[in-house]
Amino acid sequence: MFSTPWHIYIMAAMYIFGGIMHFIKPKAYLRIMPRYLPAHKALVFWSGVAEVVLGLMLCFTFTKELAVYGIIAMLAVFLLVHFYMLSGKKQAAGIPKWLLILRLPLQFGLMYWAYYYL
Repeated sequence: MFSTPWHIYIMAAMYIFGGIMHFIKPKAYLRIMPRYLPAHKALVFWSGVAEVVLGLMLCFTFTKELAVYGIIAMLAVFLLVHFYMLSGKKQAAGIPKWLLILRLPLQFGLMYWAYYYL
């Protein structure tokens, strides 16, 4: 019947939800943008678009592989934000340091999870 595993739809929903949150709560994302990156509002907007589009692409056989590569690349770029948040108290945006450290291996776990679908 379906050759696509059900859990890929959980991943897709996670990215779609995360992307939509960029539009609902943009200030939360603007607070954690590294100062050295330009055009913070545009980056928050376009990263939200990318998450939604890549999440939707996961749901279709003919775009799944491209979505997986896109997600892995996106997560690699998002590591900039995770390392930036570790650089100081203000940059951490009130998130405990232990949780910020825990997010780093989680990010690689998410990359592996996407890679699993190739």
